[in-house]
Amino acid sequence: MKAVIDTNVLLVANGQHPDASDDCVAECVKRLQAMQQSGITVIDDGFRILGEYKHKTCLNPPKGVGDVFLKWLLRHLATTRVEQVTLNERAKDTFAEFPDPELEPLFDAPDRKFPAVAYAHDDKPEIWQAADCKWIDWWPALRTKGVEVKFLCADDVCNSYRKKFPAKPEPELPG
Repeated sequence: MKAVIDTNVLLVANGQHPDASDDCVAECVKRLQAMQQSGITVIDDGFRILGEYKHKTCLNPPKGVGDVFLKWLLRHLATTRVEQVTLNERAKDTFAEFPDPELEPLFDAPDRKFPAVAYAHDDKPEIWQAADCKWIDWWPALRTKGVEVKFLCADDVCNSYRKKFPAKPEPELPG
C-alpha cells in the first residue's frame, strides 16, 4: 500500500472534522494505522505536505490518531516507509508536476500539492481523501492523467456534496 494522504484524513482521524460520521472517523483511523504498520507514505521533499500537517495537528503531546501518525511519519522520514518527490513550484501553489494544467486553476490552491506529488511519483500512488467534497468534481480529470483518488468516506463526502452543491447532478465516485 502506497498513498499520498490529504490533510483532512488526519483531521478526521483526530475528531477535528465536525461533520464526519463515526464510520468516517473509524475508516480514517484504520487507514492511518494500517499505513503505519505496512504502508509507504508519499510526500514532497519541500516540506509542503508535512508543513500543512504540522500546522493543523498537535504534536506535543499528540492528542489523536492523526497526530500520532504525523509523529510516526516524522520519525520515519529517512526510511523506506516514506518516499519523497521533488515539486517544481512555478508560482505560489502552482506546480510543473500538476497532472492537468487546465484543472489546476480550478483546484483549491493548498490542495494542488497532493495531485502534483502523486503525479510526480513513478508509481502514481492514489490520493486518500476523506471529507473534502470538491474533489468529487476533480477526480475524473485526475484519473485521465493516471492519478486516482480514493474517497475513504464515500457516504459522508457525497452527502456533503449534495448539501454544498444542491443544483449539481448526483455525485459519482470512482468505482
